[in-house]
Amino acid sequence: MQGDRPFERRRALRGVAYSLAEFQEKYRLSRSTAEDLFFRFGPSAIELDILMSAKKHTPTIHSITRDLSIR
Repeated sequence: MQGDRPFERRRALRGVAYSLAEFQEKYRLSRSTAEDLFFRFGPSAIELDILMSAKKHTPTIHSITRDLSIR
């Protein structure tokens, strides 16, 4: 899923990349909030998870169990 704004990565991607939809679903964010954070901080799952932890947002239980079943 692509947003309307172009994204230019300034540094190397760390870890796997979230899609915008995955990021929005995992943290129960509104579309506009998810887009803003995604385009400001990039698609790196590691960096976005750290950001959301610092903001005291927790992932949904569904996304946690899905992550565990993948490994």
